[in-house]
Order: sequence, then structure tokens, then C-alpha cells
Amino acid sequence: MDQIKTGRFIAFCRKEQGMTQAILAERLGISDRAVSKWETGKSLPDSGIMLELCDLLKINVNELLSGERIMAETYDKRAEENLLAMKKEIEEKNRQLLKTEYLIALPTVTAGMIMVFLASFLEMPVWLRITLIVFALLMIFVAAFVAVGIEQKAGYYECQLCRHRYVPSYWQTNMAMHIGRTRYMKCPECGKRSWQKKVLAKED
Repeated sequence: MDQIKTGRFIAFCRKEQGMTQAILAERLGISDRAVSKWETGKSLPDSGIMLELCDLLKINVNELLSGERIMAETYDKRAEENLLAMKKEIEEKNRQLLKTEYLIALPTVTAGMIMVFLASFLEMPVWLRITLIVFALLMIFVAAFVAVGIEQKAGYYECQLCRHRYVPSYWQTNMAMHIGRTRYMKCPECGKRSWQKKVLAKED
């Protein structure tokens, strides 16, 4: 997906409809800075407002993602190409989210464990020892909750029995026994419990 090409196409269609960036932004309920970032190829419109944007620009989603108007005979081919491109983009975002989980969890947990170790073995006032241990445990606890939230939103879990892929609730994810990113949970499709692996895509 060529973001620069798509951005230029958005700018062309906006001008074709006689709208400024400010007017388009106002009708979409966003900032004109966001529209500017689209048109300069720095970002793409969020999927939640793509249909509304296309309606305002008098184009369809495939044309938006292709960065040009599509003739009827090539429509299906472009649709398939755009769906594949969007799938890859979503997978990459999920991959980056999971990397962020490690970047948050590992340093925080390591620092917390070091603080507990120091508080346990170094000479210091009792009040300071207790404060350090409580602070370290609280830091680890918060980091764990944030990390699980990131993991829950990034990608899907796959039932090992029926192969159904789904996004569980935060608390279902948080309370499940786990080994790394594999969690023991109940599948909403077959209703059975199994060790369910984290996968990036809805389907392969």
C-alpha cells in the first residue's frame, strides 16, 4: 500500500469536492493536522472513519487504498490486493504491539526484582526497606497489568481443539494460567478449555 500515492489521491478528491483540509476534518470530527498527515503520506486514515471519508470524497474504499480511481474490470483484483495489504499492515501493528509488551514488562520487572533484592540484603532503616519493597511490587504489578492489556489486544488466541481464533476479554486473559503467551482458556466456539497460542492474524 503506497501511503504517499493514497495521500495525494485524498488531496485531489478533497479539492475536487471543493473542501479545504479544515472543512474535511470538521465533517469527520478530527483535526486538520490528521488530514494533513494523510495527504503528505505520513499516515493512513483509521479504519473506523474510512467509509465516512470515502462518502465525503465520493469514492470507494478500494479506490482510497489504491490511491486512484478503479475501472470496473480491475475492481475485484484491486479489492483482493488491498485486503492482503491491510492484513499485512494489521499483522505488523500487532507484531509491534507485542514487542512493546516486552519493552515495558522486562525492564520494569527486572528493576523491581533488583529493588526487592537490595531491600532484602542491604543495611537500611526498616521504613525504607518496607517502602522499597512495596514500591517494587507495585511497579511490577502495574507493569504486568499493562503488558497483559497489550497482549490481549494484539492479534488473536487460537483454540488448539477447533482452531477458532478470537480475542478474549481482558480479565479472561489476565486470570488464565499461562506459559509465555500461551494461555489456558475456554474457547467461545467449542466451549472447551485448551492451551491457546497467540497468533497475529484472524486467519492464515
